[in-house]
Amino acid sequence: MADKPFSVDLGRLKSREKDRSAAAVERVDRTGEELGFVDRDPVKRRGRKPSPRTGQVHAKVLPHVAEEIAAEARRRGVQQGVVLEEAWALYKSLESTAD
Repeated sequence: MADKPFSVDLGRLKSREKDRSAAAVERVDRTGEELGFVDRDPVKRRGRKPSPRTGQVHAKVLPHVAEEIAAEARRRGVQQGVVLEEAWALYKSLESTAD
């Protein structure tokens, strides 16, 4: 016996290969579920879906223009960005017809 009662002789420890077969994994998963361990596989993300509108525009406009954009957005029940997107689409369509 060693001089120190709680020491471990690392030289005597042996490593062995883990069984990675499908049957062994299934058996371990089943046993874990029976013992109350939860599945650690990623689950579907909860919460609000990410918006496709990731670009931001911080435009400095005259106060009356800002008020008009905000009023139009409120009137139509949309965000101000939607009003700007539609205005840009209209500008691009007019630009392409001018050529």
